[in-house]
Amino acid sequence: MSDANVMARTHQSKTGKSKRRGSEAGNRGSRGTRRQSAGGNNGLWLYGLHAVESALANPDRRIDRLLATPEAAEKLADKGLSRDRLSLIEPADRSAIDTILGPDKVHQGLALKTTPLPAMDIQHALVGLDVDDPALVVALDHVTDPHNVGAILRSASAFGVRAVLTTKHNAPEETGTLAKSASGALENVPIVRVTNLGRTIKDCQDLGFWVVGLDASGSNDVDRMDLPKRCVLVLGAEGEGLRPGIQGVCDFMAKLPMTGQMESLNVSNAAAVSMFEWMRQQRAQ
Repeated sequence: MSDANVMARTHQSKTGKSKRRGSEAGNRGSRGTRRQSAGGNNGLWLYGLHAVESALANPDRRIDRLLATPEAAEKLADKGLSRDRLSLIEPADRSAIDTILGPDKVHQGLALKTTPLPAMDIQHALVGLDVDDPALVVALDHVTDPHNVGAILRSASAFGVRAVLTTKHNAPEETGTLAKSASGALENVPIVRVTNLGRTIKDCQDLGFWVVGLDASGSNDVDRMDLPKRCVLVLGAEGEGLRPGIQGVCDFMAKLPMTGQMESLNVSNAAAVSMFEWMRQQRAQ
């Protein structure tokens, strides 16, 4: 067995940590009561077919206005959305939507005015998780580009991530740009915004999760590790990587295996590769 696998397998045999991390996250309330109000009353505009369709399908999403061109309204009607939601459509032409959003937004004839989704904490994001269920959480350490965060949310939805952790500062707010990049995933992957990322990662450890930091300085190739069944995958900002304090709370440090012709990947691509590897390993068991 390789040194990397020996190191990774220690998550199965550290009896002290296993005892600390054996608590169950499945009896912490209901998804119907998991949220608290957030975002104020200023509202924001979501745009684009996938972002608007997913928002309309989300019962937690408040709808203040819904503008649609005739062509876009027909596309929404074909999506099987409720009549109550579709009845909110205000006919509009593209120039009117351009005036509201700005001419640089690729809105596909759709704009929805709303407020940010209510806030959620990590315990409520994990409601319903049984003690033996595999689960993946992604934590983002000062990843500030909304396009990257949106792309990470999209991959998170594809690979069954339970929640994405971000900081309240040095992280993008919920915006139309982020929602468009997420292609609908903003509605089905909980974002947990926290004041202290390190403390919340420790909370995840107390709930039975093991923490893998992804950084170029990692000693293990992520594909040579036995990734934990309950895993928090931590990624940092491009260039800076993970802050030392965040590295310090990780159980393992890993890196992507690369040929050397490229030093690093965009953080959203690195996240997608790592999420896929976790899912692949879970399916192989």
